[in-house]
Amino acid sequence: MDEIVRQAMAKWPNVPHCYGWLALDRRGQWRMRDEAAQAAGTAGDPIRHAALLAFIARNYASDDAGRWYFQNGPQRVYVALAYAPFVVRLTWDTAANDGRGAPVLTDQLGHAFVPQACLLDEDGNVAFVGAVSGGEANGASTPSAPLALLHDHDIDLLTQVSDLAQAFEIAQTSDDTADAKGAVRLHWRNGDSLPFATVHAGTLPQTYGFERDPRADDQSA
Repeated sequence: MDEIVRQAMAKWPNVPHCYGWLALDRRGQWRMRDEAAQAAGTAGDPIRHAALLAFIARNYASDDAGRWYFQNGPQRVYVALAYAPFVVRLTWDTAANDGRGAPVLTDQLGHAFVPQACLLDEDGNVAFVGAVSGGEANGASTPSAPLALLHDHDIDLLTQVSDLAQAFEIAQTSDDTADAKGAVRLHWRNGDSLPFATVHAGTLPQTYGFERDPRADDQSA
């Protein structure tokens, strides 16, 4: 978190929180939702100002209720999440692991995202459970295993550098026992692997402790 933001919070501690005006879409774009966009239920306009984007990235965090926000000086601006609190892009580093290659995930803040498990929902969305490198710098509550949606443009690459289709088939045909489900893995081209599971998108906020649509009348406020 920026020091100037900390100072503003200390100077004006009782500024009301803001809801509904900022959103994170499925492709990792921050969107400004003015009153017209909120009334129409539209996505809002993408924010393209480089300095503002960097400011949001440095001051993005979550509260104890799993509601993500941008600390804009003394005001906490809660973020409506289209899917998850992070969106990642995938590249394949051919030089890593002595030439065996390795997946590289980078979130919308520009931080490395270290995957610990891979999920596939009923609509074909791919998400990763993992850890955000540098997330502690924001100085606020951050889940130990946040969720990141894979940008849809990178699903083709994922199928080229992993056995996603085979993992899905095995998950669909495996027994419903915990041991059988836990044995399903996504294998990368370099031989490394991750736990893999099929999920329902609607269950993810509760499972991973985040709120997709924070509201002023939320009883957890």
